[in-house]
Amino acid sequence: MKPKPARSPRIAELVDTLRVKPGSKVKLDGKDYDPGYTADFLHPEDGKEVLADGVELLAEYQEKLAAQCTYGVVVALQAMDAGGKDGTIRHVMSGVNPQGVHVTSFKVPSAEEQRHDYLWRYQKALPERGEIGIFNRSHYEEVLVLRVHPQLLEAENLPDVDRGKDVWEQRYRDINAWERYLCDNGFKMVKIFLNLSKEEQRERFLSRIDVEAKNWKFSPADIKERAFWDDYQKAFAEMLSATSTEWAPWYVVPADNKWFARICASAVIAQTLIDIDPRFPDVDPAVLADLNKVHAELVAEAPPGVAGDPVAEQLKKPKQKSKSGKGAKGGNSAKRK
Repeated sequence: MKPKPARSPRIAELVDTLRVKPGSKVKLDGKDYDPGYTADFLHPEDGKEVLADGVELLAEYQEKLAAQCTYGVVVALQAMDAGGKDGTIRHVMSGVNPQGVHVTSFKVPSAEEQRHDYLWRYQKALPERGEIGIFNRSHYEEVLVLRVHPQLLEAENLPDVDRGKDVWEQRYRDINAWERYLCDNGFKMVKIFLNLSKEEQRERFLSRIDVEAKNWKFSPADIKERAFWDDYQKAFAEMLSATSTEWAPWYVVPADNKWFARICASAVIAQTLIDIDPRFPDVDPAVLADLNKVHAELVAEAPPGVAGDPVAEQLKKPKQKSKSGKGAKGGNSAKRK
């Protein structure tokens, strides 16, 4: 079954505005990639309904992905602290089968992980075919945190030849090749950068301090990293420029407005599944004959006054039309400010 025409064009249109064109030079200066941008055909009051529609679409395709068991999907989420990674995962994946989704949050590498190559722990966390694996922070930490704090390379015990000034270019090539390998083997890489402004981060940090229920989210280390804001922006820009490829492009999601960021993230993941177009496996004719025989037996067992097949009766009823299309008509195309 092809994606419903009323839904997929809207998703494709939004996703296209977020994709980093391979080979392009990224500058996170707010002109090409505005953290506060929201599409003119979407409005905050429609946010919950539009997100619900995206979650429904994700659930529909994830079921087919699991049934087909041919492709896997890896979602890499990157952002500055307070960028909204946890909230995005919680809201966007709320409707999918938890058995088919695995979230891995990568912290400071352990002693065991440091005794291996830097991609080892990410390779270990990859999903199986038919599953969606979400990396809350990902292998890109190896060219972000370590780029801003190069002294951390010492803990990896690299040979001297790998510690030169070309280490970052080498890692970009390694990562691109690894992602190409995964893609060639049926594992699609979805890379989302939640682009937060410095002012919005300041306000979110204050919220974590002022609201008692959010105190647990705050860490003094976050403020220390904020002091390196400009260094991180440069590292992100160079990373996006070097590793947005035809087989694994980056999507820069404006993150100052949480409702819009979550819609964008769901759209990017949904579009990936739409492009894969997973199908339910065909049932063997012999098995189908058995199903028909069992169906007839179950219908014959219906008590007096009860429909022989209430499920079939329910399926005949038209589905209630989603209200999420409201506000999506008549708008201009979504372009970054």
